[in-house]
Amino acid sequence: MAYNYVATAQPPTSVTHSLTAAFTGPNDTNLLLAKSTRFECHLLTPEGLTPQHDINVYGRIAIFEVFRAANEPQDWLFIVTQRFQFCVLAYDAGTQQVVTKAHGSIRDSIGRSSEIVTGGNIDPEGRLIGMNLYEGYFKVIPIDSGKGILKDTFNIRLDELRVIDIKFLHGYNKPTICVLYEDYKAARHLKTYHILLKEKDFAEGPWSQSNVESGASLLIPVPAPVGGVLIVSNQTIVYHNGSTFHAIPMQSTVIQVYGAVDKDGSRFLLADQYGTLSVVALQHTGKDVTGVHLEVLGETSIASSLSYLDNGVVFIGSTFGDSQLIKLNADRDEHGSYIEVLDTYVNVGPIIDFCVMDLDRQGQGQIVTCSGADKDGTLRVIRNGIGINEQASAELPGIKGMWALRETFAAEHDKYLLQSYVSEIRILAIGDEDEMEEREIPAFTNVKTLLCRNMYGDVWLQVTESEVRLISCNSLSLSSTWSPPLGSRITVAAANPTQVAVATSGGVLVYLAVENGQVTEKTKVKMEHEIACVDITPLARSDATNGDVSMTGSPSHWDMAALSSSICVVGLWTNFSVSVLKLPTLEKLTTESLGTDLLPRSVLCSTFEGKDYLLVGLGDGSLMNYELNVEQGTLGTRKRVSLGSQPLSLSTFRSKNMTHVFAACDRPTVIYSNNNKLLYSNINSKEVNVMCPFDSESFPECLALSSEEELTIGTVDDIQKLHIQTFHLNEWARRIAHEPESHTLGVLTVSFTVDDTGEEVDQGFVRLFDDQTFEVLHSYRLDPFETPSSVVVCPFSGDSSSGSYFVVGTAYIHEDEAEPHQGRILVFAVTGIHGERKLQLVTEKEVKGAVYCLNAFNGKVLAGVNSKAQLYKWSETTDNEKELVSECGHYGHTLVLYMESRGDFIVVGDLMKSVSLLSYKQLDGTIEEIAKDLNSNWMSALGIVDDDTYIGSETDFNLFTVQRNSGAASDEERGRLETVGEFHLGEFVNRFRYGSLVMQNNSTSTQNPAAGPTDMVDVGEQAPIVPAAQSQSMLFGTVSGMIGVILPITKDQYSFLLRVQQALTQVVKGVGGFSHKDWRMFENRRSMAEARNFIDGDLVESFLDLPKPQMMKVVDKLNNDGMLDGTDQFTVEDLTLRIEELAQLH
Repeated sequence: MAYNYVATAQPPTSVTHSLTAAFTGPNDTNLLLAKSTRFECHLLTPEGLTPQHDINVYGRIAIFEVFRAANEPQDWLFIVTQRFQFCVLAYDAGTQQVVTKAHGSIRDSIGRSSEIVTGGNIDPEGRLIGMNLYEGYFKVIPIDSGKGILKDTFNIRLDELRVIDIKFLHGYNKPTICVLYEDYKAARHLKTYHILLKEKDFAEGPWSQSNVESGASLLIPVPAPVGGVLIVSNQTIVYHNGSTFHAIPMQSTVIQVYGAVDKDGSRFLLADQYGTLSVVALQHTGKDVTGVHLEVLGETSIASSLSYLDNGVVFIGSTFGDSQLIKLNADRDEHGSYIEVLDTYVNVGPIIDFCVMDLDRQGQGQIVTCSGADKDGTLRVIRNGIGINEQASAELPGIKGMWALRETFAAEHDKYLLQSYVSEIRILAIGDEDEMEEREIPAFTNVKTLLCRNMYGDVWLQVTESEVRLISCNSLSLSSTWSPPLGSRITVAAANPTQVAVATSGGVLVYLAVENGQVTEKTKVKMEHEIACVDITPLARSDATNGDVSMTGSPSHWDMAALSSSICVVGLWTNFSVSVLKLPTLEKLTTESLGTDLLPRSVLCSTFEGKDYLLVGLGDGSLMNYELNVEQGTLGTRKRVSLGSQPLSLSTFRSKNMTHVFAACDRPTVIYSNNNKLLYSNINSKEVNVMCPFDSESFPECLALSSEEELTIGTVDDIQKLHIQTFHLNEWARRIAHEPESHTLGVLTVSFTVDDTGEEVDQGFVRLFDDQTFEVLHSYRLDPFETPSSVVVCPFSGDSSSGSYFVVGTAYIHEDEAEPHQGRILVFAVTGIHGERKLQLVTEKEVKGAVYCLNAFNGKVLAGVNSKAQLYKWSETTDNEKELVSECGHYGHTLVLYMESRGDFIVVGDLMKSVSLLSYKQLDGTIEEIAKDLNSNWMSALGIVDDDTYIGSETDFNLFTVQRNSGAASDEERGRLETVGEFHLGEFVNRFRYGSLVMQNNSTSTQNPAAGPTDMVDVGEQAPIVPAAQSQSMLFGTVSGMIGVILPITKDQYSFLLRVQQALTQVVKGVGGFSHKDWRMFENRRSMAEARNFIDGDLVESFLDLPKPQMMKVVDKLNNDGMLDGTDQFTVEDLTLRIEELAQLH
């Protein structure tokens, strides 16, 4: 049996709906965004849009509208999901929470769903909500005018079956709708109806219009007092109110969305399929419209929604490109556009295809996606981790320590960068030309240095093995020294602006104070063993008031936030422990044993989001973290994470006014906090031995990083989990494959242009990209009417060059053909080096159909050509002529859209016949079907979980797994692929790929919470939670831009996580009253089934974001579910640790 854990690596980014509303307060201007299964609430402030809430919905949002209920000071939100669940949401300013005012189902047991779900479903006077959800019926939800509550729903028979659009009209005493529909002769007409709530029926409306333009597709109701409707078609815009009629022509296009600018409806923004933004204005005198005017404003992303915010600022929501915040200016710019882009919001949807590249060979992938569509097509590089943007670098091998120094303590920027080597120091300074140049400051002694920093009182501290030195920043002369007793040497040191702690040989810890430019010994204590590391970092939140020195005025450097510490932390050799000591007495408050062979190499106190922590970097590359109580010097629960395999060196740095911790090792990592959880993002650079912040005027907010060979100064990316780079193509990227040997990507693209007659013309290309710079190296133009459809990197048996090729499948698309009857398989070699790399066509094969998919198969290539799975082998003649030769094939499919292979087994995903398993018989040279899924699933993607288990996604947004029953007794059972897992994902998956966005070995546990059969971790060992899961972990990309991960888990892990899931659903209720169980239920056109053998990782990991009281309720439910089997009860800490470790696997 196969069990899988499904979680989100990146939530949906496509904006399907946007609204401007006063949602969070009567005087607030909110932007509400729907993104597939989530919605966001933003507040418009003078600084721009501020995100306030990001809310997960148990459903795919189909209708998303606001209305003002009776006697309410602010707007309410009405949501209908694709499964016809609805809810009304309001905002409670007191609790700052979204609350549910009403919810229910408007699903009918019979009826065919409407093809088009229209917007504008709420009567302008707030009397009712009306929707055309099923063909031939109009669903009505009356609203109680006094209380603002929803009454029982009912259907009204609607004679117009082929509805194009329905909108409520303004200015009528009775609720009135306008219906744009098409008759059986494909002619389009308008009708209006009054809705009679008491009679639950329609009455004939005030007017109708037969035979409107055949391209009419959109109705825009005009608010009172003007009233009426704008009828938008491909080439005209017509204003109509039953008596007045105004038409204006426009260039042929398809207007997709509109947005009102003025409350009186005198101006509307229109966006078309090409990203052109226009404004249509109604000239009117009182209620009478005298004319209609249209003007093109400029180009934006291809819009899916338009929301006018204020002062000419408009939000452009997009499903095909990045969403934008734009300003409409009064005058045109040099390009003739009125549009100024203020901000851009990344959208990686729709992900048509993607590949996973592991360029560093570290087991951590980065995804390259084919994203967007048409002119908004892009390649997106998505990686987990933080990039260093290099500003300067130099070959400086052998740096052992590095510190930035300011000219004075209060100076805002760093001036010098001091480096320590084995037996000397070098000081680099920023020169007049903004160049780094070496500088001599004689007062610094030129020997190996353990520590340098600015001290309060405008002195620099230098600690060497023989003395502690204070050097005046003003006179550049030595002002004070302290030395250990004769025969003793300083081994490690730590300091803050007013205090120094040094360890001397023999395990002696000495506490020194710095006052008025003088250093004096205050106390010392002999520890049980030699001291390995020490720290006295002040914790700003706790200790700022504890210092002896008070600061006035606003601090210009973050060093000034806290000048002294009340504790000192030391790590010891031999007994592998850390101790917390009180300052100034050095009295021991706490000692924590780390365990055998866990040597502390670096200790650091740090505050994240108001919580104090002690971090301990170990010699094996792992990190311990403890919550720290500074007043009592006690340590909380310990957690351990493996970051690398070499000793860690910990130091703090600032980025965007937040303090973070840098762990230097062979896999350098940034430690930061989000929602009071410590998170770990690796730095996308090779080994870092030493790091120090370097914030100079020439290099603001930089880090100085040294490896064995060189020094790099660079800025750091935003501290977040996923980073996305965008490469604009201005055409549609359809398929992608990576060829590691030549460091290239093969990308299949289609560019769209409009010819003189207004017809769209597509042109297909095979483009070669560099896999690091993403520059286009070469392009191969396909034939007219030829569309690229598949690509794979494939080596061939019998090939004399023994290299890999890009194999490309195409189809010739002709409008008069239902299915393509002609296509090609093209084989390209990459020739040349560096910038001279090119695609060379080695051979081509004409086929009788579209090549929907290709698969590298044991030195041959498999092709899905229309309804046939065909195998081709490589052939070379003596005069070096190369060609593909058909070996065998398998018929019997509808359309072979997807193929994956393992060994001699071939898994086929069919258009509508679900999954089948084929086997290649080498001796016979044939392909036979050995098993198939008897269910009818319309496939959208396919993957292989293991030898006998296959995963599929289908067009109703479900995931399912099927398993081969090779040990069954009868031929019939062996020939059937059994469905063993079902799960409603709520996203349309386009591709599964093996890979992981995180490092292979990055989670371990050191505790033993409730050891038992459900244990997810080999306790005390450095073992991943999900054994061997990472080697088989699978990523998937979706139309909404969501990127997900699927991790195989064991039966025990599944049983445990299922219990956690059930406990969570009892404590945490879905927004809008939607049920988690119903949401994850597998449902397609023919059947419904409860989710099984899949765990909802997003729900499980939401435990980490719960307030403590709710966490305790979940643990209580878990402990009382009757499934403990005699094992110890769980604590909040146990469960948090387990789920945190699980979350770090993706």
